[in-house]
Amino acid sequence: MTIKDEFSWPRLVQQAEGLLSVSSDRISNAANLSALIFQEVHDISWVGFYLLHGRTLLLGPFQGKPACASIEWGKGVCGTAAASAKIIRVNDVESFAGHIACDVNARSEIVVPLIKDDILLGVLDVDSTSYGRFGESDEKGLAELAEVYLRSVV
Repeated sequence: MTIKDEFSWPRLVQQAEGLLSVSSDRISNAANLSALIFQEVHDISWVGFYLLHGRTLLLGPFQGKPACASIEWGKGVCGTAAASAKIIRVNDVESFAGHIACDVNARSEIVVPLIKDDILLGVLDVDSTSYGRFGESDEKGLAELAEVYLRSVV
């Protein structure tokens, strides 16, 4: 059995629901969720949160190498996902106009906007050093995890 065979988005969502049920703090839950994703999802190099402050996304809890401390609204994959309020999947980050290279080894990325009660709180960002790493099942799974996070916070 390979790592892929053992991995299950529904199981990870269930784990996240249990883990995030004990707190309603945005930062604590973002820290725990980023750690859970980093530990359980194969072939990712970075996972974390950028939280909206005014019109800037500021680095929040994450797992991986040091990252960009802030991202302007509408800039890079994260800022574009925030401005469009849509999930963005990028198979090759170098093909994304205006990509911000926080980690020069990142090759693909997926960003999920975090919207609660029609208010954007930030984004969940996941990177991989493999091209084309993220597919439709990853998008659905990460969107479900984002919903678990959003339900858990005040």
